Amino acid sequence: MPSPGDAPPSGFDYELPPELIAQQPAPERDGGRLLIVARHGDAPPVHSSILELPHWLRAGDVLVVNRSRVIPARLHAQRAGGGAAEVLLIAPLGAQRWKALVRPARRLRPGQRLTLVGPRHGPHPASVAGVARDEVTIVSLGDGAAEVELAPGTDALALLERLGEPPLPPYIHRPNGALADDWQRYQTLFAAEPGSIAAPTAGLHLSERVLAALRAAEVEVASLVLHVGPATFLAGRPGRASLAVEPERYEIPEATRDLLRSVKGRRRVVAVGTTTTRALESAARAGWPDGMQSTSLILAPGARFEVVDALLTNFHLPGSSLLALVSAFGGAETLRQAYEEAVRERYRFYSYGDAMLIS
Repeated sequence: MPSPGDAPPSGFDYELPPELIAQQPAPERDGGRLLIVARHGDAPPVHSSILELPHWLRAGDVLVVNRSRVIPARLHAQRAGGGAAEVLLIAPLGAQRWKALVRPARRLRPGQRLTLVGPRHGPHPASVAGVARDEVTIVSLGDGAAEVELAPGTDALALLERLGEPPLPPYIHRPNGALADDWQRYQTLFAAEPGSIAAPTAGLHLSERVLAALRAAEVEVASLVLHVGPATFLAGRPGRASLAVEPERYEIPEATRDLLRSVKGRRRVVAVGTTTTRALESAARAGWPDGMQSTSLILAPGARFEVVDALLTNFHLPGSSLLALVSAFGGAETLRQAYEEAVRERYRFYSYGDAMLIS
């Protein structure tokens, strides 16, 4: 662990026992624990549960969720002459060309063709039987990512639905590929518009019964789209700035924009996740533009929040841009103490882990 003088720009580092990194979701979608954290240490943390979330919100609050859908962007492949390979599509560059992460990068070269094979688990692994070979060609290899090209005329999303699997982050260990349960549980109930390669994980906790309880508590639900990029998969790579965020596409629907402008200063805006927060704060800084936009906004300690009043979020990796954002929102020292409390009380961390409500 770094010394205090080498602390990451997020404001703090912390010791996390490996066994607290959740490898499976809770048995029930809404079965997680919830740590209630007052911004800037105005009150001590309180231990609660996701099912009690409506108790901690107020009538009139506007809960904003991200309805981006995780695409099954991880593709398994075979190299000519044998040997497995993997291609993770992370962003379209054209009709058939994609930015991608590939491995083993040292054994691949430009111009090489890889034969795609089906997912090891999932709802349709047998669908690959009897179809023509699908291939992807390595166009170029760089320090951080590659460019790959699909066969002419290929519908990328259809290909991924047929052959891909959920792109679980590297700290969730699946040596034999994503499990059947991951197809459902690494997707929020709001997921509608395909484009993310990592789940907006705070939304994973919200079940139909929690949503019904929120509606009964007169909490209004609004939505937006931010397609989550590859930061989770690139974290810790040599030469990469710890807070670097690749551009991510987002869109705030007109109905959501109108609602948020109408309630400003009168009702609280509760963001479900750091992705929702980044989208809202990016839109506010850009004057609430129409249509799909791009953001590389980094919110670190000292940043001003113009829209979000409360934040539901999971526990994040040390030194990450996500931890920087929650530290900026709640106060770095407050969050340091909250994380220490969560470790002491054996909360589950990261994508499939528990959550905190900062307000």
